[in-house]
Amino acid sequence: MKIIVAIKQVPARDCTLKVSGSGAWVEESDLSYEVNEPDAYALEEALQLKEKHGGEVVVLCLGPERAGQTIREALAKGADRAIHIEAEGVNSLDTLGVASLLAKAIAGEQADLVLTGLQSDDLGSGQTGVVLAEILGWCHSTIIMKVEVNGGRIRVKRELEDGWFQWIEMPLPSVLTIQSGINKLRYATLMGIKKAKTKEVRKVSPAELGGTPAQVAVVERIYLPQKSKQTQLLEGPANEVAAKLVEKLKFEVRVI
Repeated sequence: MKIIVAIKQVPARDCTLKVSGSGAWVEESDLSYEVNEPDAYALEEALQLKEKHGGEVVVLCLGPERAGQTIREALAKGADRAIHIEAEGVNSLDTLGVASLLAKAIAGEQADLVLTGLQSDDLGSGQTGVVLAEILGWCHSTIIMKVEVNGGRIRVKRELEDGWFQWIEMPLPSVLTIQSGINKLRYATLMGIKKAKTKEVRKVSPAELGGTPAQVAVVERIYLPQKSKQTQLLEGPANEVAAKLVEKLKFEVRVI
């Protein structure tokens, strides 16, 4: 079984984000980077499937040269090899542009399964895996909590809402977006770190894959939300005030 895991390098969660001078993105010069956490769970699921059923785990990453550090970390954890679509200005691509490049890299691999994280920590659109599946013409399912392989088919457990789950049987090849927290993430061992230095990382450019797709959407401006203060006085009997307060907290502030 060949499993491809799409991973993304994102700013570390403890970084202080500042809007860049252009206003179209954040200032990247002072940031540190790490693997997108949902993608780390997708990688862990792929490694566990490989341990049970054999095969190969291939890491696929679209990003600038610095993303090589994140790729090596994935190889140190147990991935067999990697494909790095090396490109600057990836944040200027919309979901369709990103998914199109990933699909072109996947097309020649004859993979059985493609795993992605549910969403990215920086943009959080939660669309890349689904759009990727549509471009490939493969079956797909989202918010996956468990994967069982049975011959040429898989059985997956999806998280719904209010504590409900759904089991689905799917053919291969398929694309799955993995829910965070389904497994305990492993650390790279010293031996794994040493082996990662000798594992293959194939670098390709968008031009080699047929060029960068046309952009459907472009980020023109990002900005911090404006802070405002507002005071409301609720008057009347205590039971009526309590009911109004609960209603506002639930439907306006949305904290309960």
